[in-house]
Amino acid sequence: MSIALKQVFNKDKTFRPKRKFEPGTQRFELHKRAQASLSSGVDLKAAVQLPSGEDQNDWVAVHVVDFFNRINLIYGTICEFCTERTCPVMSGGPKYEYRWQDDLKYKKPTALPAPQYMNLLMDWIEVQINNEDIFPTCVGVPFPKNFLQICKKILCRLFRVFVHVYIHHFDRVIVMGAEAHVNTCYKHFYYFVTEMNLIDRKELEPLKEMTSRMCH
Repeated sequence: MSIALKQVFNKDKTFRPKRKFEPGTQRFELHKRAQASLSSGVDLKAAVQLPSGEDQNDWVAVHVVDFFNRINLIYGTICEFCTERTCPVMSGGPKYEYRWQDDLKYKKPTALPAPQYMNLLMDWIEVQINNEDIFPTCVGVPFPKNFLQICKKILCRLFRVFVHVYIHHFDRVIVMGAEAHVNTCYKHFYYFVTEMNLIDRKELEPLKEMTSRMCH
């Protein structure tokens, strides 16, 4: 990674504090294996496949947390250019508008400026992944029965961050020299959610053309 890119992706730019795995745990070992898949020259399509003998929920958990951390970082690098004036609605081009609903303050889907939507989205995901009843950190504590459903919702919402960044802010990503890094993160995310069947195909439509060129 170039020095310039390291400065772009430094800890101060992280949109949220990173959730970490405890060293010595099985999930930490899986996390290291998932991280290694981002090394140059690794076949991402093969790297996302569930390793033999590993638990699917564990594999999904480490990826969801990793993707949250990485996508957080990506949005953190452009968030000063994503304002209520530049992005009065959370959208992915003229055809796609995303509305926020959380069953707390926003009980009905509500149109919001992109930065407000992003804040709510990251807050909501952070609450989920730090909830021990959903993402247990102690070995032997089972995942809840609806774990994969929750992860599908998290990943669907994280995909919307990619949509907004690619369609509305990719010029900034290029200026910062972060294009290759963001593209690798996207490919890793896309291969994982499609391999594990964790995202509805219609959700992927906004980036369909770009994806067909990037992810063969």
